[in-house]
Amino acid sequence: MLGWALTFLIIALIAGVLGFGVVAGTAATIAKILFFVFLVLFVIGLVMGRRGPAV
Repeated sequence: MLGWALTFLIIALIAGVLGFGVVAGTAATIAKILFFVFLVLFVIGLVMGRRGPAV
């Protein structure tokens, strides 16, 4: 998931440099959404991973 966010961020940077504003904005938005989804899943994984053994 983080890899996809970085991919869209790179696409946004390249499109911004080349002057494709709409493509750059869309790719940046997708990268931001994927980053936050990754962050939420990471925090959930940390919380779920710290459970004690079932008694």
